Amino acid sequence: MFMIVAATCWSSGGYLVRQLSIVDAWEIVFWRSLFMALFVSGVLLVIHRRRMPRVVAAAGWPGIVSGAFLAGTFFFYIASLTRTTVANTNVLMSVSPFLAAIAARMILKEAVPLRTWLAMSVAFAGIVLMFADALDTGRVSGNLLALGVSCCFAAQVTMLRKFHASVDMLPQVLVAGVISLCVAALFAAPLSATPRDLAVLAVMGAVQLGTGCLLATAASRRLRATELGLLALLEPILGPLWVWVLMSENPGAATLTGGAVVLGAVLANETFAAWRGRVPAPASPLTHGGL
Repeated sequence: MFMIVAATCWSSGGYLVRQLSIVDAWEIVFWRSLFMALFVSGVLLVIHRRRMPRVVAAAGWPGIVSGAFLAGTFFFYIASLTRTTVANTNVLMSVSPFLAAIAARMILKEAVPLRTWLAMSVAFAGIVLMFADALDTGRVSGNLLALGVSCCFAAQVTMLRKFHASVDMLPQVLVAGVISLCVAALFAAPLSATPRDLAVLAVMGAVQLGTGCLLATAASRRLRATELGLLALLEPILGPLWVWVLMSENPGAATLTGGAVVLGAVLANETFAAWRGRVPAPASPLTHGGL
């Protein structure tokens, strides 16, 4: 449930961006990262109170590396969108579960059940179907950058799975926000966001990005890296639906059909896993179940 809610939060990004008057990607990243860092700092302060600085420091190099990978997804995503189509970016990002499965198998020695390989293959086919009419293979640099999103995501969830049992990795979300904020600040000037833009960006930072990343990090205690990637595929299928429902922008039959295929694959995999009792028990209970 944590990961489903996380993917739902992430999926609101497209709709929220449509509400902005600013179009500079770096300024959007700057403000979103600022509000995200403030929100996550507040959450960690409520949880840990005076111990917050020690808890953040205790994340150590795993938290810094994992946070850097998470920040990398922000930058690769924006850079990809400026060089290729949204469809290409979403399709190429959907290889994340495959890369996460390979990394988990090689580094964590986590077995990937056949049912999960089948679910990932069906889900990838559904993503391709969703955006088939808009695919453009001629934008090489943008396509490679989109693959960078998947690589960073796979690396991040692998780090979370490897160290989350012994280190509280929630602070790595704050690390990611600070890294992306500092880098975006170098390219965001001059700032031109209106008060309405700032309100929307605050929602993006606190809910769309901050809450989503915190919940995904908490979910990493209980889910395998492959399952985290598979559930993250809910983001590209829910994104067009928000625009359809809230802005009356019809996504088309192919998008709806592809989305149904992806959703069916994800639900089938998780339902079968629960039925067979294959979901592994957590290495240790969640430190803070309130997230």
